[in-house]
Amino acid sequence: MNAAPPSQSPAPTGDDAVQPRSASALVVRGNLQGDLFRLGVVPCAAVALALTGWFTHNRLQTLEVQFDAEGQAVARQVAAMSDLSLYAGDVPALQNVANAALRGGQVMRVEISNSAGVYVTAGPKTESLAQLRMFTSPVTLREASRASAFAPAGSTAAGETPIGLVQTFRDTTAYARERSRSLMAGIGIALVALLAAWASVRHMARTVARPLRRVSRTVAALEAGHFDMRCEVVEGGTRGTHELAVLAHDIDRLAERLQHNRQVSEERVREATAVALQRMAEAEQAALSRARFLAAASHDLRQPLHAMGLFIDGLLPSATPAQRPAVLRLQESTEFMGVLLDDLLEISRLDAQVLTPSITRISLTALFDQLDAQHAAAAIEARVRLRWSDRGLAVRTDAAMLQRIVNNLVANALRHAPEGGTVLVAARRSLAGHSDQVRIEVRDNGVGIAPIHQGRIFEEFYQVANTERDRRRGFGLGLAICARIATLLGTRITVRSALQAGSTFAFTLPAARAADIVLPEPTPVVPAPLAGLRCLVVDDDPAILDGSRALLEQWGCEVECVTTGAEAIARLGTGDIHFDAVLCDLQLAGDGDGVDVIDAAKRLQPDALAVLVSGATGPEVLQRLRHGGVMLLTKPVPPAKLRALLTTRRHAHAV
Repeated sequence: MNAAPPSQSPAPTGDDAVQPRSASALVVRGNLQGDLFRLGVVPCAAVALALTGWFTHNRLQTLEVQFDAEGQAVARQVAAMSDLSLYAGDVPALQNVANAALRGGQVMRVEISNSAGVYVTAGPKTESLAQLRMFTSPVTLREASRASAFAPAGSTAAGETPIGLVQTFRDTTAYARERSRSLMAGIGIALVALLAAWASVRHMARTVARPLRRVSRTVAALEAGHFDMRCEVVEGGTRGTHELAVLAHDIDRLAERLQHNRQVSEERVREATAVALQRMAEAEQAALSRARFLAAASHDLRQPLHAMGLFIDGLLPSATPAQRPAVLRLQESTEFMGVLLDDLLEISRLDAQVLTPSITRISLTALFDQLDAQHAAAAIEARVRLRWSDRGLAVRTDAAMLQRIVNNLVANALRHAPEGGTVLVAARRSLAGHSDQVRIEVRDNGVGIAPIHQGRIFEEFYQVANTERDRRRGFGLGLAICARIATLLGTRITVRSALQAGSTFAFTLPAARAADIVLPEPTPVVPAPLAGLRCLVVDDDPAILDGSRALLEQWGCEVECVTTGAEAIARLGTGDIHFDAVLCDLQLAGDGDGVDVIDAAKRLQPDALAVLVSGATGPEVLQRLRHGGVMLLTKPVPPAKLRALLTTRRHAHAV
């Protein structure tokens, strides 16, 4: 018998059962070939055994009846021949009758006796009667031999009472041998019938199982995605149509249909992929164009905005009381535009991947103290309780980036917290089974964020409750910047919020031991005036030169302005004057490059503070400046920031 169908068949075999689809599902075991074999052999075997047993039983019963009939016939024959001799007591005649019975060969021993003491035997006497069977027959007088005159006293009429008894003994050896032969013949016939049935059923099972196995392998191949597989079952007969052939042909048609559908699907996928690639290329090109446009627009906007800031800051001290409100409003608008451009620059830097985190150990106590000093006044003004809970924890991350994230989240929380509400900034060990992680949370009890908005609040320019685009409520870039910074730090900002239930922004950072952090002692900074600070300003925009000159001279600085890089390098190389600070634009007239001026300043006057002032925010520019180690101030530069930088420089020289 062949083995079970191969493993590719989806039908389970052996102990594997078909998974039940309901509580009354039928569990199928074994395989089809075995089932066909049992279905064919078991009935044939039962019929063959029944018929063989019946015929063998009849044969053995016939032998038994024949053996008994022959033995009984010999006994009756001897009884019939010895009636007169036994009646007359003629022993010699009785002996002759007994010997004659032995000569027939059907019996081995004959005994004739009566109650009068006559006893005649013929044949050997054997000790064992196991192989002998005894047959008895009474001896009665025949009707013609009645002789009452000669009858002894006390005798009865003939045929009424036996006058003696005949016993014959037959040997059962031959009978047993014949019985054994008959039994063996029956068993042989049964075995031949079983063998014939087994061969026939085996052939039938193969005939049925092979096509089904081929169909099963084809179905398994189709399930695996090989749609070129076919059953290849050929019908051998000409009478009618075999059901297995019909099934195989249906499977082949299904495979052809699936192969056709797959080809059509692959063609559609190729077409869709080509369209998607084309659209992706168009989107990338549009993104590059947008980045170039933003970079150019940022530079073009920063130039006049920087000049405006310089002039406004220069006009403010000398403005009349009537002019002061307008100048302050101009200064506020300039600051808002500067914040927007700074956020766009930050987005450009993060997208250009020019920022690399500097991982250090940071004490959250010191960080929270700094942030509390920055936001305490805003919290008091908004009448919001600002609480901090650092629990003495420390983290490993970039200090500036972490401060930017928490600073922005706290500012948002203060902006959306209700009057009399609370903003809590807390740090704790992560509860997610990571003892080496610190979770920082910023919670507020404000109006909350609806679930429909929570997935989009980290997008650029997306604001939930600022449809009128009030610039005093931000520009919608803060959370987008925080999300990008968090990605750089290897974490992710999560939000949990519900309407009228407040919001919780959280992220995790690697923990550090607070005992390993040595906080530097603050160095007292003595305010130093800028009087006498020599500054070289390089810019090709006359308005910026005029504004810078006016502002710096108002601070008491000695200012020299040039418009080209060649003039600046020549002025730095004369050696007749030492400059304390060099403020140079990136894009100068002609082919001038501010980086060349900065490099010359570092080479010719290494003690001078060389600062590049630019409105260009493109990724290529940012990467170039970062690799060159150039200090950059992005236009528009707040006058307070510029004064703080120059003051720090003057203080460093004084120390």
